[in-house]
Amino acid sequence: MTEAEVVEILRSSLNELLRWVGFGTLTGLAAKAIMPGRDPGGAITTMLTGIGGSVIGCGTALYFWRDMAIDPISFRGFFAAVFGAFALLFFYRLLSGSFFNETSDNEDRWVHRLRRRTKRRRISDDVLSDAA
Repeated sequence: MTEAEVVEILRSSLNELLRWVGFGTLTGLAAKAIMPGRDPGGAITTMLTGIGGSVIGCGTALYFWRDMAIDPISFRGFFAAVFGAFALLFFYRLLSGSFFNETSDNEDRWVHRLRRRTKRRRISDDVLSDAA
């Protein structure tokens, strides 16, 4: 293998990696925009969710329609990837328990009052320490 071939392989691999990072970020953002509510994670999590969603979505499409040609970076692939990322977010929320509220209304009120009192106490402590 010559040096030119190695450089060409590295260049094409880096190009493919950057395409997947950009594609994963777009599909992750689209899935987070569709899913109502707050989602965990920042930019890296969004990108990994999009990349994982494209693998899941395109893999699912190929499983059900074996004769279909789907490229992850295409119009059909984008919708399959967004569907896969949406499914990842849905199952994450389902398994983390953020869809279900296991406390009663009285417990929620008690926790809210406790947080409000703690916040007031911190503010008054900050004011008193600044005055001293």
